Amino acid sequence: MANKRRKYRLAMLDDLTLREVFHFRVSLLGAISMITLTILALIVLLSVLIVYTPIRNILPGYSASLRQQLIDESARIDSLQTDLTVQRQYLDVIKQLVAGDIRTDSVQSLDSLQRVERSQIAEQHNEATDAFLAQYEQKERDRLLLFDNTSTRTVRQLYRPVHGVIIQSARPDLHLYSASIRTTKSENVMATTRGTVVSVERLTDNTFALVLQENQFVTVYRHLAKVLKQQGAQVERGEALGLTDGEHDLALELWDGGAFVNPEEVIVW
Repeated sequence: MANKRRKYRLAMLDDLTLREVFHFRVSLLGAISMITLTILALIVLLSVLIVYTPIRNILPGYSASLRQQLIDESARIDSLQTDLTVQRQYLDVIKQLVAGDIRTDSVQSLDSLQRVERSQIAEQHNEATDAFLAQYEQKERDRLLLFDNTSTRTVRQLYRPVHGVIIQSARPDLHLYSASIRTTKSENVMATTRGTVVSVERLTDNTFALVLQENQFVTVYRHLAKVLKQQGAQVERGEALGLTDGEHDLALELWDGGAFVNPEEVIVW
């Protein structure tokens, strides 16, 4: 301990005149203390940078929680927009009442207008409705004849894979099993379900095809400009799988136990 407290003189001399320019005295214990304080200061500085600056976005695991927060906030914004629309409708009715444009007894509750009972709608049958139902039943009958579906079809709501417009619906009767979706450049392509990336391949047009599988449910994405997940990666519902380039339309296929599933029937676009 005495040797650690023993102080040493460190001096700086002018090379030409050998005159002492600067000096200080330090012990081994003091040097160790200075190094320890410096390391602690660096740790505190890095902690502050990670907590209060965007550097935390590059940390593993933080991007997943941030993506979930964005999804939750987006759903909350949609709910607030719906409430704001209802409030605006109330205000419009009140303004019309004050201006005398409509009578009080002619105003119906907005809630009653939005919540029409299903029994009343079901009673309003007409020839167009009957024709549509007959056409739909025939279409479903033809589809069942084309595919021998021996497995139980998954009945669930899938996550919307990308923001875009369907320009070509799937036509299994014409052996066209993918729906074509037109998007803008650099749109995130997200997982419809949680699962495992079982295949990533480059296509002849320099785009990528990605296959996501959850048990017997398979989702096929084609014409991805960039792939963010590699083969074998485990992904969650709504997690980004790749990006679009705005030039190639995204092709989406859904299969449940080998049976074709129409994306327009299980995804809200």
